[in-house]
Order: sequence, then C-alpha cells, then structure tokens
Amino acid sequence: MSTPAIEVNGLQKRYGDKTVLDGVDLSVEAGTVTALLGPNGAGKTTTVHILSTLVRPDGGTAAIDGCDVVANPTGARAAIGLTGQFSAVDTLLTGEENLMLMARLRHLGAKASRARTAELLERFDLVEAARTPLATYSGGMQRRLDLAMTLVSAPSVLFLDEPTTGLDPRSRHTMWDIVRELVADGTTVLLTTQYLDEADELADRVAVLDNGRIVAEGTPAELKRRVPGGHIRLSFADATALAAASALLDDSTPDEASLTLSVTGSEDFGALRTVLDRLGDARLEPTDLSIHTPDLDDVFFALTGTKGNLS
Repeated sequence: MSTPAIEVNGLQKRYGDKTVLDGVDLSVEAGTVTALLGPNGAGKTTTVHILSTLVRPDGGTAAIDGCDVVANPTGARAAIGLTGQFSAVDTLLTGEENLMLMARLRHLGAKASRARTAELLERFDLVEAARTPLATYSGGMQRRLDLAMTLVSAPSVLFLDEPTTGLDPRSRHTMWDIVRELVADGTTVLLTTQYLDEADELADRVAVLDNGRIVAEGTPAELKRRVPGGHIRLSFADATALAAASALLDDSTPDEASLTLSVTGSEDFGALRTVLDRLGDARLEPTDLSIHTPDLDDVFFALTGTKGNLS
C-alpha cells in the first residue's frame, strides 16, 4: 500500500493545564479530501498548525508524505500549502505583485515566477484585476488570490483552515469548484470548516474532533447512518384526515398547525411502502410527502452536543 499523504498517531498538545489534543489518530489517503469537524476549541486549528510545522506537538507523531513534521520539518514544508482562516495577502500590493512576491520567496527564479504567476492568475480568474490594488478586490477575490498564493509551489498536500468563512454563497461555491479541480489533479486536502454542508459537498471522509479526540470517522454517508432522525413527513388536507392517519401509524407525531405528520424510521423504501399501503387501505391520501434523512448537522449535534453552523 502507498504511504498516506497525512499520517497522525497519538498526537498530543497542551497549553499550561489545558489539554488541546489528547491522542489524535488520523490517516488521509493521497488525492482525497478529509474534513475535520468540531466545535470551537476542539483542537482543529491546533492540529493543522502542528501538521504545517508551525506548532510543535507534546507527544505522538505526525508525517506529511512520509516526512515527520518534527524530525524532518523541511521535507514536510516542501510538500504542503496552508490557507488560513484569514487572508494573508498584502493589501498594499496588486494581485500580480502578491503572487510574484510569493514565487520569489519560494526561490522559483525570475522566469519561472512570471510563468507561475500568469498561470495562477488565469486559473483563478484574476487576470483582469491582476494589476489593480487589492482594495478594489471583493472578499471572494481576495480568498481566491490567497489560495493561489498557497499554490505557487504546487504543494501535494493542502491545508484549508475554514477557507470560506465570511464569503457569500456564490463565492463559496466558486471555492468549492476550485477545491474539486485541485483534488482531481491529485492534490490531497485537509479541510477544517464550521459549515457542515461544505464538508458534505467536498469530503471523501469526515473526522469529528471533540475535546481533543477524534470521536467518529468515516464517509459522510457512514456517519449519517450512525445517528437517528430519519423520517417521512406527510401533509393532509384537514385535521380529521391528520388525526386518522396519526391513529393508524405507529411512531408518528402530528403537527396540527401545519397539518403534517412525521413518521420516524420510515425513510427506507420498504417501510415507506408499508406506510403508504396502510394509508391506502384506510382511504387516507396525503396531499404531499417528503423524505428526511439525517445530515451532518445531526451527526455533529449527536456526537459533540453542539449545533453545527450551517450557511
């Protein structure tokens, strides 16, 4: 088997008397997206900072493309790019100047710097604004430039620490498309986010971090199956039909104000057919039907006791 792009074993970090990470284990395959979820203070950003060699762990090991972040930080840094929660662009420079500065810091050389800058401006749709001051850039444009600067050295592993915080819905979807393109090209992404729909959209696997520990890990679909909450919702034309259906169906909860009936545990096809057959036998016909399955918001709440922040 190939070496994981990110391998974490027993990672520990303390600040004074506070334990931030308490034995975190995580393995991320190359060319995939793993979303690290957790409430504020769970240790997400600390994990990213350790993996990006900005913070030294107190225990355990962490490696990027086989390079230990403590024993071989130079090798680890050569493989990674980091886009943090807040934009790192220089607002006194133009977009082109920001990219050229980063290319020079990466020692690409004058010719390679110009070529890489032109390539990234084109890829991130910033050509027209390349030579204008960053004061004229929207928040979405600045975040795209921030990510472009991270990619100057073409890292194989990319850390995105809440990359779409504060962006409008259109800009968020643009960033999602960019991340998908990067992964399709082979980049490995570790994403931390408070937006659970973002994790659902992008992640191949999700790890839930709470109180410094990974409390659950799996694909989004696997995690959703672990929590209750699936139900069908039936609408009726009047209160009489609603009451009759409620009396007929077990595990049902009527809402007289909206004339709807929620039936738990009936979201799979077989159970749904049974419900409809029983209503048909009683000559009760709903005016509308919808199926509701648990989402990552339900997973987050069930595992951490904290309601997720959905945009």
